[in-house]
Amino acid sequence: MKRVDLYIKVEVELDEEETPERVAREICRQVEKIYVVRKAELSSAVARD
Repeated sequence: MKRVDLYIKVEVELDEEETPERVAREICRQVEKIYVVRKAELSSAVARD
């Protein structure tokens, strides 16, 4: 079986009380659960106005 790294950009709008890290953790958790991936992680977060 071939291993491939996929880099996906996700743009979200957060409520004032949400943190990018918490949302990223939940997205990674869901990806790992649904797609049975070996590892999902946040590599960077860029805040925009």
